[in-house]
Amino acid sequence: MSGIRVRIAQHAVAKGYGELVAPALGSCVAIALHDASVGVGGLAHVLLPSSVGYRGGRPAKFVDTAVTHLLDEMAALGAGRTIVAKLAGGASMFATLLGGGGVNVGARNVEAARRALADAGVPIVGEDVGGEHGRTVALQIRSGRLAVRSLTNGDVEL
Repeated sequence: MSGIRVRIAQHAVAKGYGELVAPALGSCVAIALHDASVGVGGLAHVLLPSSVGYRGGRPAKFVDTAVTHLLDEMAALGAGRTIVAKLAGGASMFATLLGGGGVNVGARNVEAARRALADAGVPIVGEDVGGEHGRTVALQIRSGRLAVRSLTNGDVEL
């Protein structure tokens, strides 16, 4: 998967052709947004569910600020009210190591993403979340196709 790399706590928005790639998602969640009417896509590689209690940092580090930031940047490229979302990641990478206990940041990230998107009025049209395996995702900017690659679960297209 080649294209514009979107690493941890980063985001990218683009119009036209090409792809946005978030490699090595573990407990992080990839929030992919797309507006088919204008061929605009956005992708955030989000680390934590909430910015509450944190100061500064990149907007894509937290679900609550990433969604708003992506929507604003996509609007600047002409995206409107036909934006849809796809989610990937949010794994419980250390569940076996922790004996199933502890805080599951991945599940919290996914739940926060669902909530933030619902609050923004953006429908989720596809998900590949949870489990105990990592993923790499690639968003095709023009089509909105989200390819999810995992060594454990193979390839999935959303």
